[in-house]
Amino acid sequence: MDMTGTQKIAASREKVYAALNDIDVLKQCIPGCETIEKLSDTQMRATVTLKIGPVKASFKGMITLSDIDAPNGYTITGEGSGGGAGFAKGGAHVSLIPDGDATLLQYTAKADVGGKLAQLGGRLIDGTAHKLAGDFFVKFGSVVDEPQAITEARPTEGAATTAGGLSKLLASLNALFKSWFGKIFGSSVASLLAICLSGQMSCLGGFPHTASAMVRPFTCAQFFSAEHPISNREASCESVLIRL
Repeated sequence: MDMTGTQKIAASREKVYAALNDIDVLKQCIPGCETIEKLSDTQMRATVTLKIGPVKASFKGMITLSDIDAPNGYTITGEGSGGGAGFAKGGAHVSLIPDGDATLLQYTAKADVGGKLAQLGGRLIDGTAHKLAGDFFVKFGSVVDEPQAITEARPTEGAATTAGGLSKLLASLNALFKSWFGKIFGSSVASLLAICLSGQMSCLGGFPHTASAMVRPFTCAQFFSAEHPISNREASCESVLIRL
């Protein structure tokens, strides 16, 4: 299966290329990535846990960089074994094109699976592969954009002081509720209670979200598609949001 796409990133081509070679950035962006270790300038070892339909498996394998043309792009490929679930392999050729002060990241990706995973059906596998590729590049764009977004949204000194004090207060209350309710109900329920009692909108994964008039449950991706630019870093979160 082939997948293509373009992501506009508000950063220079050199900065984007550097991020594509940063294992900390890659770990944040590769869906389900649990560990990643750099073995050389062109090879990394990674562990990724994915759920495709009813099958959930942990894949251990190698990530290789080739066709390197700094800072214009490269080809990234990965192949891993999921034990009884089968194997998965794929890759993407990434091209970086300057666009004023921004960069257009264009990619052509391919993916293939075998073993038990191949029995799930082409439609499910294709849909999952497209989602994983899209999630990676959307997340990558948001991670590289994040410093600029923070700079643009920097509050005034007075507002920053007030916000900082409020954040510390909420953090203290959150820790108190987790400790108190955790002894009674367990840490998972305590975390949920702390989120509810904060009076804010938050996903069950712990990401804060701006409150709105909407009260119905929805996913982070749906929320940001409707309310905010998709480049927000929470866009790839799939936890249900709640608002009390």
